[in-house]
Amino acid sequence: HVQLVESGGGSVQAGGSLRLSCVASASTSDYRLWFRQAPGKEREGVAFIDIGAGRTNYADSVKGRFTISQDNAKNTAYLQMNNLKPEDTAMYYCAAGRKLGFDYLDVQGYRYWGQGTQVTVS
Repeated sequence: HVQLVESGGGSVQAGGSLRLSCVASASTSDYRLWFRQAPGKEREGVAFIDIGAGRTNYADSVKGRFTISQDNAKNTAYLQMNNLKPEDTAMYYCAAGRKLGFDYLDVQGYRYWGQGTQVTVS
């Protein structure tokens, strides 16, 4: 079992930036996903990284503004968020332990989720 702890959320004005961090309790040599959930909305996968290959992909809603990265030495994934918009307001979570048969951005395709960190953009 892998425990994930997110941090780095906060309140910013539109156009601002935040960097989220997700520390894993153990090395996970597969995929890491960042997803979000706003009140009254479904969970949305926003970015994933293939830790072994370094390959990344993003939801269209954040492409060009968000960047996912991984520091293997620290078992930490990051989500750099630039040019934030009010519609980015949500609880942000990271996930690990990808299951086969799911799309890379599908939240249900991951076994382990963190508790989340709140991002508010005004």
